[in-house]
Amino acid sequence: MLKPDWLVSMKRFEKIDTGRSMRELIDSILPYLAIFAAMEAAIRFHLPYWIVVLMSVPAAGFVARIFIILHDCGHYSFSNSPRINSVVGYVCGILTFTSFPDFRRSHAIHHATVANLDKRGVGDVWTMTLEEYRRSSLPRRALYRFVRNPVILFLVLAPLDFLVLQRIPFPGSRKKDVIGTLATDMALAAIVALAAVTIGVGPYLMVQIPIIYFASVAGVWLFYVQHQYPEVYWVHDKDWDLIKAALLGSSFYDLPPVLRWFTGNIGFHHVHHLCPRIPNYRLKECAESVAETQVVKPISFRRGFKSLRLRLYDEEEGRLVSFGTAREKLRRLKG
Repeated sequence: MLKPDWLVSMKRFEKIDTGRSMRELIDSILPYLAIFAAMEAAIRFHLPYWIVVLMSVPAAGFVARIFIILHDCGHYSFSNSPRINSVVGYVCGILTFTSFPDFRRSHAIHHATVANLDKRGVGDVWTMTLEEYRRSSLPRRALYRFVRNPVILFLVLAPLDFLVLQRIPFPGSRKKDVIGTLATDMALAAIVALAAVTIGVGPYLMVQIPIIYFASVAGVWLFYVQHQYPEVYWVHDKDWDLIKAALLGSSFYDLPPVLRWFTGNIGFHHVHHLCPRIPNYRLKECAESVAETQVVKPISFRRGFKSLRLRLYDEEEGRLVSFGTAREKLRRLKG
């Protein structure tokens, strides 16, 4: 496919600043470890546990930032060296309870299939069309409603994914991805063993679990709002277009500056899908420099929460709708 000139021009933002990448790594990991140590000290000195939980919120923010660095490593946009990308990716994976090789594999599939109704199921949030839901059995409908319930999706399944499911090699994974997952698990086991002979397993878990819990909830929410909003673009394979999938199937989540920093500018998700090799610290600059990316309507921080009501994709309307809207339409069709 012949790429338009404006898309080709975005390649200039792919230039990696190794010094800046390393500074981002340092100013993410060191504050995280400092807060982690402060939380452990609070437990050791028997301070109220709510203080520890409160401290876990900024710690989770740094975990989210570390995950963005892992994400850049997966796209080879952290360093010009593939080996450095892999090493840093593994380290960030251990800190974020993520199997880096498995993430890199599934995320590549996500980029190749985003907004494609015929290629759903890998690296995305389970989304049914209204017609699929209409034809589904009652048990399958019940399961779908259960999974798409915000309380279950974000407060239960998100932490379950990072704490448990990512410890298990994905069925059908390549040998090297299985080895990568097991290597991550062994590293995490070693950390627990080290904690057992130093601060104790109990204090370690009292610190680590709330951090990963809040970080996983925030991470899944970010991924959700990037591809789940009313006018999102979804089409069948024969009509699928890479540029439309990026511009219309990925949101521009316009976050406040502080949250933008913690999330590594990933709110400029449409730009990221247009050119995945752009480092996170160049996404904003690219969005502001390339006029064609500015056709995407921004989703404000508050407006993003309206997406929580959306459950099904209505192919006729070309938009995500709530169960209530779907129920009314199905009732009219029956009548």
